Amino acid sequence: MQSQPSLPFRLALVGMSGAGKTFWTKKLASEGWTAISCDDRIEEKLASRLAAGGHAGINGVAAWLGWPDNQKYAEREAQYLEEEIHTLGEVLTGLERESEKPLVLDTTGSVIYTGNNLLLRLRRRMTVVYLAASAEEQQLLIERYLSDPKPVLWRGAFQPKKGESPTETVARCYPTLLAARRQSYEALAHCTLQVAELRDPALETEAFLEKIHAQIERGR
Repeated sequence: MQSQPSLPFRLALVGMSGAGKTFWTKKLASEGWTAISCDDRIEEKLASRLAAGGHAGINGVAAWLGWPDNQKYAEREAQYLEEEIHTLGEVLTGLERESEKPLVLDTTGSVIYTGNNLLLRLRRRMTVVYLAASAEEQQLLIERYLSDPKPVLWRGAFQPKKGESPTETVARCYPTLLAARRQSYEALAHCTLQVAELRDPALETEAFLEKIHAQIERGR
């Protein structure tokens, strides 16, 4: 996927749920950056459908989507992706119209499914940073999904076996989903930061941005 990154004062953070996208978005926002959360905007678009089922918030979106073996899951997965495509399109159109200012975009884990046209626009307008989890951290992501589900688009990766419980299927299939997404995130991103390197609570935004600059310069 070709295109040159913008200077890193317009960042798009990508990666699986739990990798730290929202954490770093909030840190940058606390220092004056404009912050946009795709999760929040999608939730707003789904609000009436969530309310009809008594749901609200990001966990409510996950509850509305349902477990991937639910008979309504495929239909709602498609609805969610449609709203995500609209959301990303609106964000990018706004960026293309506005003068440049420090901005960070907190994408969803499923941003890679929004289509090549939008993803190429994203790469042209922003510096895409992939927050990559190690194998050990990926196991934590699986456990977190099981204990505190966030919206996940499985895109056919949930494949139950006979006699297997849904929890067992998730534990077996989630690594496959992670591996497939990892390739897509790497192809989309201008640089990759390991989540383990960012866990230090003393790490400030200046050091975070320096890591991004350094990787981009090495890649030129």
